[in-house]
Amino acid sequence: MKRTKTFVGAFVFGTLAVSACASAATSFTEKKSLTLAGARQAIDAAAAFARQHNAAGVIAVVDEGGNLVAVERLDGTFAAGAQVSIGKARTAALFKKPTKFFEDVVAKGRTSMVALNNFTPLQGGVPLTIEGQIVGAIGVSGANSARQDEEIALAGAAALHPKPAAVTFFERSQVEAAFAKGDILFNSNAPYMVHASRREKPGLAEIHTKDADIIYVLEGTATFLTGGEVLDQKVIAPDEIRGARITGAESRQLKKGDVMIVPAGIPHQFQEVSNPFLYYVVKAR
Repeated sequence: MKRTKTFVGAFVFGTLAVSACASAATSFTEKKSLTLAGARQAIDAAAAFARQHNAAGVIAVVDEGGNLVAVERLDGTFAAGAQVSIGKARTAALFKKPTKFFEDVVAKGRTSMVALNNFTPLQGGVPLTIEGQIVGAIGVSGANSARQDEEIALAGAAALHPKPAAVTFFERSQVEAAFAKGDILFNSNAPYMVHASRREKPGLAEIHTKDADIIYVLEGTATFLTGGEVLDQKVIAPDEIRGARITGAESRQLKKGDVMIVPAGIPHQFQEVSNPFLYYVVKAR
């Protein structure tokens, strides 16, 4: 009898424990949150789209509760655009719909909606979603038209859903043609580039302030200097420095099959180059 009571007690306790766990499990849900980095990503994409289409505008991003996370005003945008863009973003976030929906509703006669607080029923506000969850919204005001306001906002929203990078293939003839003149083989929006480099004589001293060079020698030999100090420095392009020569550098002999990695900011220079000296360079940023 005593064993039966013990078993029944344990069963009841276990059932209650399972019920309590199940109740706790259903009391909470996991939610995605918009970060400042995510807001900047959306704004940068929207701003790039606006510039490509010669448009001005203020771009605002709010979180799920309609609180401002980030805002950017492009040159030439009217002053009131900031408040309007924030209002569009807040409306899209709080009502979880594009603001064009509400503009159409008001235009069809339901004008009483404009009496709502913090409500901006003007085209140009779009919710931001991550894995099906609305995490905020982006609003744009001040472009060339209301439709363009929305197009810019959509470009920003799409940045949170990047498409997988496409596979790139170069046939042998393309590669040989690039090496024949020393040309860029691959250059896209990726944080890397591939150069089919060709040298027939020594080059200038170089510093790439943001790009690391990963070098693979395909053909020929060269004396390669790294480190030290570049003399007579000149900035020839953003993040690119050239000079006459390097002092205090370390010297290495490069030949076919060698690999050299030069971190960003390290001076380097090719000397005593065979003709031709062919090498791949992957520029990684």
